[in-house]
Amino acid sequence: MTRQGRHLLANGIRLHYVRLGKGKPPLVLIPGITSPAVTWEFVGERLAEYNDVYILDNRGRGLSQGGPELGYKLDDYAKDTEALIRGLGLDRPAVVGHSMGGRIAIRLAAHAPQCVGKLVLVDPPVTGPGRRPYPLPIDWYLESIDNVSRGRGMEEMKKVLPWSDEHLELRMEWLPTCDKVAIAESHKSFHEEDIHGDLPKIAAETFLIYAEKGGTVSDSDAEELVGALKKGRKQRIDGAGHMIPWDKLDEFVAAVRGFLAN
Repeated sequence: MTRQGRHLLANGIRLHYVRLGKGKPPLVLIPGITSPAVTWEFVGERLAEYNDVYILDNRGRGLSQGGPELGYKLDDYAKDTEALIRGLGLDRPAVVGHSMGGRIAIRLAAHAPQCVGKLVLVDPPVTGPGRRPYPLPIDWYLESIDNVSRGRGMEEMKKVLPWSDEHLELRMEWLPTCDKVAIAESHKSFHEEDIHGDLPKIAAETFLIYAEKGGTVSDSDAEELVGALKKGRKQRIDGAGHMIPWDKLDEFVAAVRGFLAN
């Protein structure tokens, strides 16, 4: 497996990404609110059997530039991803976005359709003005960052996150790289910015993957999302929580691969 960690000046800031694989159709993976690229490498390695995978550190996460002077709205993130795709010369890559990354991918596909081949939305928050709040409150995220930054929180995470020790160790190492301003502003965006108006504008073939036990996308939410798309389909991953690949990696990879290969 070929692995590269690289930096790129895009949309006026420095972005970091991890590339896995080489010489196959490109795929850009956009993680969620507190998921630096390194925490998705185990997923990227599996997808790299079929694609040239680029996992992005969103602004304010991992090794990408952050800070309170930056903006953390959907347009900011989407323009980052667009600039990365253009800067790397990727030709209409498949775009896979998880959670917050799914919302970013929706905005990207609606406003920069030439940058997206096929689109995979993985359990994106359906929140927005007049809609139900996101299941996890902002305090949970900020307290987790504080605890892990002080070398604590492993036992608390074990109670809440049924992950392997390897994945929990990665979270202990990389969670403090998530800028608290970025997290707070992004969480606010979940409730203040609408994604549903973008859905009818998306021309790309779109695949919604959602979790049975995630509490983020319900069956009725999935129907609404797919119904608003021009070319949409969906699949529920039974037995999975919000971090679907952590619970059902084989099923997740098979679903993504099946859609992209069709």
